[in-house]
Amino acid sequence: MKIKINLIKTSIYLQQKFINLIKSKSRGDVPGWVLVVLMTTALVTGIWSIAAPKLTTILRNSLDAMGGIR
Repeated sequence: MKIKINLIKTSIYLQQKFINLIKSKSRGDVPGWVLVVLMTTALVTGIWSIAAPKLTTILRNSLDAMGGIR
């Protein structure tokens, strides 16, 4: 009987610890994800601003070359 009571107490204790762990983790992840999104946006914007003129030239040349095929 004592073993069953100890198992139940241990189970309740572990459930409470797990719930507290989940609650504490979910609060800390939001700023991390916001930072990742902001950094990714900054990188894409920076790369795009540098590469846009070259990509535009490549696209125009490709479309002009395809226009000559018809």
